[in-house]
Amino acid sequence: MATLLFLILAGLVLWATSFWLSDRFSENTRVRAELRSTLYAGQLQSELQRNAVVPMMLARDPAVISALASDDYAFTSARLISAQKEIGVASIRLLDASGRTVAATDRQLLGTNYVSAPYFVDAMRARDTVFTVAPEDQGGRYEFVYSRAIADSSGTLGVIVVSTDLSRLEQSWAGIAEAVAVTDSTGQVILSTESRWLGLPLDEALSVRPVPSAIERAFAVTSDWTNTPIDAWVKGRAVMQTETRIPFRGWRMFNFTTYESVRERILAVLALEAMIFAVLAAVVFYLLSRRAQRRSVAYMRESADLRALNSRLTREIAERERVQRELRVAEQTVQQSSKLAALGEMSAGVSHELNQPLAAMKTYLAGARLLLERGRAVEALSSFQRIDDLVDRMGAIARQLKSYARKGGEAFEPVDLRHALSNALTMMEPQLRTRPIRIIRNLPRRPVMVYCDQIRLEQVLINLLRNAIDATKSQEDAEIEIAIEAGAQALVTIRDNGPGVSDLDKLFEPFFTTKKPGEGTGLGLAISSGIVSDFGGRLTAHNAEHGTGAVFELTLPLYDPDDGRNQAPLAAE
Repeated sequence: MATLLFLILAGLVLWATSFWLSDRFSENTRVRAELRSTLYAGQLQSELQRNAVVPMMLARDPAVISALASDDYAFTSARLISAQKEIGVASIRLLDASGRTVAATDRQLLGTNYVSAPYFVDAMRARDTVFTVAPEDQGGRYEFVYSRAIADSSGTLGVIVVSTDLSRLEQSWAGIAEAVAVTDSTGQVILSTESRWLGLPLDEALSVRPVPSAIERAFAVTSDWTNTPIDAWVKGRAVMQTETRIPFRGWRMFNFTTYESVRERILAVLALEAMIFAVLAAVVFYLLSRRAQRRSVAYMRESADLRALNSRLTREIAERERVQRELRVAEQTVQQSSKLAALGEMSAGVSHELNQPLAAMKTYLAGARLLLERGRAVEALSSFQRIDDLVDRMGAIARQLKSYARKGGEAFEPVDLRHALSNALTMMEPQLRTRPIRIIRNLPRRPVMVYCDQIRLEQVLINLLRNAIDATKSQEDAEIEIAIEAGAQALVTIRDNGPGVSDLDKLFEPFFTTKKPGEGTGLGLAISSGIVSDFGGRLTAHNAEHGTGAVFELTLPLYDPDDGRNQAPLAAE
């Protein structure tokens, strides 16, 4: 009871600390984000103001005016390139009165006509420096342009166009903040570290989120438990949003900052508190164990005779068990001689097909032993129940292997491929837990029914999954992708990111294996191919076209209850 109260008190203290620090650290982070947003806005405004004077300077340049008046542009492009390097703008173009590019820092644009471009039309009308935000031809990005008409006593000669390079600001922002966006007076995103937001209203841009996987959703729930109400989501992560007004054409800047720094500081404080509670608990448990030890010494003194009796009984029981083991060994030896002929045909297949359940039983036995040593008998019973299920499954596998040897199948039934895959993944769960492996499943919402033996189908899937696991041993970011499709036939695709298969021609031959001696018999794919053939399907393999890894494809006929061909084949004795 005291232990329970202590744990409740510790939990309440940790919860209260987390709640209080979450508000405090979140506010500090928001203030820093606002200051950073103000700095970004100042940088943007300064860059725009610096580029605003460039068209006016070039429009008054006698050399530029003379070139337009005389229609001689031999040295004009070189002069614009020199000005670009000195000032640091993105590009400079000189257009004549018809909108044709007569000089440019990018010589590929020479001769291009911009008579309908907004910055040309506005400059010709305004007779002053105008600023235009225009979408580029490619990439979905925007071009920020200052333009000004060039005139002399005879009239308007042309327009000087200066493109502002704001990509450097985007790159500097991307290295610090989670995301930054700038909107114009209409609320449309014109500048952002997230390229997919460009051209969208901010609310619509924030709603463009990739569909997270189950693992990503679970990580998001556990990683944001210290956060205050979420302002928005960016890249699947919760962020706080700050807004800064830019004194330029009604522009606004939005800064999105993650809660990672808040979470890290809170977890550091909580870890310190947990350490203090752990030390206190250790002291209390030490005192209690000392008292229990004194009582145990008294009990041991009173039960010396009982221990001696138990020792004698233990020796007698051990002797009887030894005799019984020897008797069983003798009986097995006599029976073995009559079974060797039959086992010779099946031994290789049985040893391979029982390898997965045996490996799983070994893992569960180790876990049960550890649980029993820690006094957690109830949890150990769960492991023993799983072992019992595996024993039943091993019996079923043996029966199905006998049916396979006779080329018959008396257990054919409609089977949902999704259910069979789920059972196979459950069988492979111990191997999947030994190291980090990312499992990607693309499954249809509706059942995909085939007509086959479910146990043997699961054996095929287990063999393919185990091969994929073994193939990704050398990969740091191991990944297995499983997909089920239902078209003219049912298709199961299992792809790994391992090194691939070097000899595809011999892959399905018996006793061919790429594993080290002792790690495989070379019968798994051969048996699997035979099982799939019995089902009327086909098992194929090839290396991935893009990237590394092998791809196994299992094709089976879809189940049709009205088709008389979907009947169990007669068993051949």
